Amino acid sequence: MQFLKRVLVTEEAQKIIKQLQEKHGELMFHQSGGCCDGSSPMCFKKGQFRIGTSDVLLGVIADCPFYMSHDQFMYWQHTQLIIDITPGRGASFSLEIPLGVRFIVRSRVFTDEERKQLEPVIFFNHTQ
Repeated sequence: MQFLKRVLVTEEAQKIIKQLQEKHGELMFHQSGGCCDGSSPMCFKKGQFRIGTSDVLLGVIADCPFYMSHDQFMYWQHTQLIIDITPGRGASFSLEIPLGVRFIVRSRVFTDEERKQLEPVIFFNHTQ
């Protein structure tokens, strides 16, 4: 069975990710919903951001794992996230900020039929 991805990346964002990979090596993304840029996706060197027991692995974009806090996932679980970029500086520690761009989320709600085909997520807290 072919699963429907929960998180995608635009071609423009992929170019920025590739540029960051060439400079920093393996990367990861996390979207919290907390401080700084709120619920903006943040890009880190792989392992630089510590994944907690309440985080969820939504999928992989451009060879980078994409994590989200469980609380945030409960709000976004019915939507497909599309990671894109926009000009401007965010207020985060994300690696793309010095390039004069920032990652943003665009989204769309899954149809009832699509929800039956969703890629499974990995919950790190096994009590969920």
